[in-house]
Amino acid sequence: MIDFDDVTFAYQPGRPILDSVSLHIPEGELCLLAGRTGAGKSTLLGAVNGLVPHFTGGTLAGRVAVDGRDTRGHRPEELADVVGYVGQDPLRGFVTDTVEDEIAYGMEQLGVAPLAMRKRVEETLDLMGIAELRRRPLAELSGGQQQRVAIAAVLAAGPKVLVLDEPTSSLDPTAAQDVLSAISMLVHDVGLTVLLAEHRLERVMHAADSMVWLPGDGRAVHGPPARVLAAADVVPPLAALARIVGWDEVPLSVRQARRRVKAERIEPREPFLPPVRGPELAALDAAELTVRHGRVTAVDAADLRLAPGTATVVMGRNGAGKSSLLWALAGALPSSGRLAVDGADPRQLGPDEARRLAALVPQNAPDLLYLPTVADELAQADKESRAAPGTARRILNSLGFELNPDADPADLSEGQKLALVLAVQLAARPSVVLLDEPTRGLDYRAKAHLAEALAELKRSGAALAVSTHDVEFAAVAADRIVLLADGQVIADGPGREVVSSSPAWSPQMAKVFAPIDVITPAEVAAGLRDLDGLER
Repeated sequence: MIDFDDVTFAYQPGRPILDSVSLHIPEGELCLLAGRTGAGKSTLLGAVNGLVPHFTGGTLAGRVAVDGRDTRGHRPEELADVVGYVGQDPLRGFVTDTVEDEIAYGMEQLGVAPLAMRKRVEETLDLMGIAELRRRPLAELSGGQQQRVAIAAVLAAGPKVLVLDEPTSSLDPTAAQDVLSAISMLVHDVGLTVLLAEHRLERVMHAADSMVWLPGDGRAVHGPPARVLAAADVVPPLAALARIVGWDEVPLSVRQARRRVKAERIEPREPFLPPVRGPELAALDAAELTVRHGRVTAVDAADLRLAPGTATVVMGRNGAGKSSLLWALAGALPSSGRLAVDGADPRQLGPDEARRLAALVPQNAPDLLYLPTVADELAQADKESRAAPGTARRILNSLGFELNPDADPADLSEGQKLALVLAVQLAARPSVVLLDEPTRGLDYRAKAHLAEALAELKRSGAALAVSTHDVEFAAVAADRIVLLADGQVIADGPGREVVSSSPAWSPQMAKVFAPIDVITPAEVAAGLRDLDGLER
């Protein structure tokens, strides 16, 4: 169904992103595409529906064919009946105003009869679990809801091939599983061919028939997921476990890993954990904080205290109110109730003064970058924060990033953009740092760098609040987890206790080794070292 025959592609002469790539993805297969940020995943996906090179420019050699059609001779609009494509940012791909209209739009362009169109709209709404959103404005949806609508709009058109660029990046664990289950059903029951790029491999690798790994040197390694993951430089938790215990193949599910762990009697020692104490001091204190969007109560009388030198992770399903809570804590969203940061209410201050109390890194962090070079962004941050020249640059370096000062921020990787925005916001030396979905678009190594950066911020005395759907990142970064549902706080406690008590929010190591209390691969490795030669 999808064929790459000796394909080489370069945006600039002499610097190929794809180099002599040959692979075949048969009909009715779910193929997982993996690689570090900048390895060429989006380029390979774009080549399938003709975006590469028809819209991106660059030089393409070799042949890409989908259902027998050569993409060199067919532009994306001429492949629309065969290939459905959903990019990383669904909002930028929308062309209508409401959910129902967006789902119908693609079918209208393909000339689908009205009666058949209505039937497909209803089926797709149910399939993606978004029937209650049908008349909602797209701009008012959460990022995860927008992602599901974008996938629904493509599926409704009835393509033979579905190309997805990070489809679960904005979804909570349950919603991600629902979407992947729907996609898997279409693969097995309808024969849909799916090529799916994803950074959070732990969410999807169990469903993949094959895997393509891009090492970043132009090659594409294609094969069974268990073997490809054993060699790949992207390492989800189960792959990390396989390397720790010396397995040749990576278990693709918690069930496979748990069975093998039991059979080999792998039982790491539990980490020693000092007793968790509640915050005695509060850099931020909110009580009865309420946010309303029209008739919708996004945050419902929430109480929250953030202590200096700690990281609080805010979790919850899509639409639970996480982003609204963080924006309200920064004083950037109208709210009622009490809010104090270092004794002052940021809602009563101007933007510059409020940023010195609480700095917010929004879900789409690059939206804050608008100048032509990294140096310009850093200098402007110093100026707006009334900080000494070079302050933002020193913060950026302390986060572990040394960026070319002449680089255009738009050309940076997602991890580099996030680090730059962090440095810009931290130049004001705020007491509280708020990050909304910071791991979106980051590979495992970039997330490790982010965790180290947050640890450094904690050591400096900052109070952190991070909203995320990434349970594996939360297991590493959280001192404390607050769980939201319908705008209300339904759980608030030590991170490992909250995540381990819920199947939906548990990290994979907690599931594999339960009831042994380990939640990260690093804890497993340390626990095995402590035993100094485990009995198996």
